[in-house]
Amino acid sequence: MTDVDGRKITKRDFKSDQDVRWCPGCGDYSILNSVQAAFADLGKKLHETVIISGIGCSSRFPYYMETYGFHTIHGRAPALATGVKLSNPDLDVWVVTGDGDAMSIGGNHFIHTMRRNVGLKVLMFNNRIYGLTKGQYSPTSPHGKVTKSTPMGSVDHPFSPIALALGAGGTFVARSVDILAPHLQATIKRADGHGGTAVVEVYQNCNIFNDGAYKHFTDKVVRSERMVELRQGEPLLFGKDHTKGIAFDENFQPYLVEGDDLGKAYVWDEAAASPAPAMALATMDESRFPVPIGVFRRQDKANYEQAVNLQVEHAKSTTQQSLEELLYAGEIWEVS
Repeated sequence: MTDVDGRKITKRDFKSDQDVRWCPGCGDYSILNSVQAAFADLGKKLHETVIISGIGCSSRFPYYMETYGFHTIHGRAPALATGVKLSNPDLDVWVVTGDGDAMSIGGNHFIHTMRRNVGLKVLMFNNRIYGLTKGQYSPTSPHGKVTKSTPMGSVDHPFSPIALALGAGGTFVARSVDILAPHLQATIKRADGHGGTAVVEVYQNCNIFNDGAYKHFTDKVVRSERMVELRQGEPLLFGKDHTKGIAFDENFQPYLVEGDDLGKAYVWDEAAASPAPAMALATMDESRFPVPIGVFRRQDKANYEQAVNLQVEHAKSTTQQSLEELLYAGEIWEVS
């Protein structure tokens, strides 16, 4: 793909002149590299792309991308991004957030972005900890997690961002991992092609405050046995030679199959009419089942900015009142 000057777009074009200031070894470096590579492959235009972030380690992202960007306030990135998309629907608007930023103070904005189906792409870095503020537990930290703010272990039960997005009506919900660059890049590209809100949860290692949070299923020696990739139209199989699978009973409770029962493995359909299969996978106990990565759900639905702008155009073409008449229409009163 080429930019406006006819030159081929490369990953280097998306690198800003700012020094990248994350802790050495942070998973954010891998994500940044994957985003830049995916954007180059997609042929994105720098002047048509906007990256909006909230607060947290992940939210330094706009500084490192040679696009338009806005480092906003804690939890409010989806609200700011919605305003940008509404004012100029032609812009390619991405939200970069973290598990604390999106799931805690920003939870309300996150779920209503899903509900409205705004044409935003949300990359949520989930390291299951507050990294920027030095290691407090987050809404995705596991039960019993010992941190600076939970010295005796967290008594909270964690959010599943995937389940939350599904429950809020998300029309594109996916998951990838920072160290799985080809899979992450492919998932970003899939999200880019979606017309409404696309959410990609990215499991990201914080090597300072929560190192190894995902080692039990991402390490190469265990990965084949502990992860299952969701492939459209293919059964849910895993294991070194795909000798194990996941099936569902009549109540959509998952169970493991192998041997003669392998044929019962559920054939994945990301576009299924019901969110039940996706929700069942999103809420599986990762100590008993492999961790799913890939696209959980994909649905076509009219997006928010198109509907709003259609109303605006209709109002312009049918309303003959002046601005003053509109302001003073309806129920008004004077206070003396």
